[in-house]
Amino acid sequence: MEFKDYYEILGVKPDASEAEIKAAYRKLARKYHPDKNKEAGAEEKFKAVNEANEVLKDAEKRRSYDQLRAGGYRGGEQFRPPPGWQGQHQGFGDGGDGDFSDFFESLFGRGAAGGGQRGQPRPRRGQDVQASVRIDLQTAFDGGRTRLALHDPAGGERVLEVKIPAGINPGQVIRLSGQGQPGMAGGPNGDLLLEVGIHDDARFRLDGRNVVHVLPIAPWEAALGATVPVPTLAGTVDLRIPAGSQSGRKLRLKGRGMPGTHPGDQMVELSIRVPVADSDEQRAAFETLHEQFKDYDPRR
Repeated sequence: MEFKDYYEILGVKPDASEAEIKAAYRKLARKYHPDKNKEAGAEEKFKAVNEANEVLKDAEKRRSYDQLRAGGYRGGEQFRPPPGWQGQHQGFGDGGDGDFSDFFESLFGRGAAGGGQRGQPRPRRGQDVQASVRIDLQTAFDGGRTRLALHDPAGGERVLEVKIPAGINPGQVIRLSGQGQPGMAGGPNGDLLLEVGIHDDARFRLDGRNVVHVLPIAPWEAALGATVPVPTLAGTVDLRIPAGSQSGRKLRLKGRGMPGTHPGDQMVELSIRVPVADSDEQRAAFETLHEQFKDYDPRR
């Protein structure tokens, strides 16, 4: 197991006073409390802060810990209790959430926090479960609900209905409270962390919060200008094509991208498509066009 540097976890010096330790603990506990901080890793940091406080706030535990630390151990190094260490401090302390590491238990025993009795199982929060869900782009834009089947290790299956917030992007995580692994000895269940993926769409692709659509136009629409219908995720709109437009030109539809506090835009990329001349009349029309623009060299 790894040695834990409780002073480093709380961000205090080894000679910190009780008041300094208490202030550091309260600040970090507020910052990482699972009810307020839903970021990945916050819950583990909260547990580490709680465990550090459990040791350093108690004079006898702190004294024993300091003796070990004085032997040169540092955070992250491999650690085994020294010979003769009996974990003689069971029963000290007044709480925390009761979820402590193997390192703590190797020093102070299983009942060292919360006044528990030796051997009595402590409530433990269930582990979080990570899974993924893939949705179509329209659902990501509109928001809505989707059903997700989860398989547990015992072979069972449960179906959950997941609420998708409008404007969600690939890679974002939806947390379903209490839907993870069950707790032990009366502890709360863990959470289910769903990473969202979005299926490819035939009409659109995402670029951050912007939506990109490639719009085919005829040569005369590009040359003369035109107003043409353009699909968006919120419905079809009319777009004015400026005269003299070239393939690859991008036009912006403001606010037509993914919704949110700062909505994205829809970028319309023009793609000029040349019709096939299937008749003598159509070929003659191209010949006339060629004569009219005989000095034009697109490669120049």
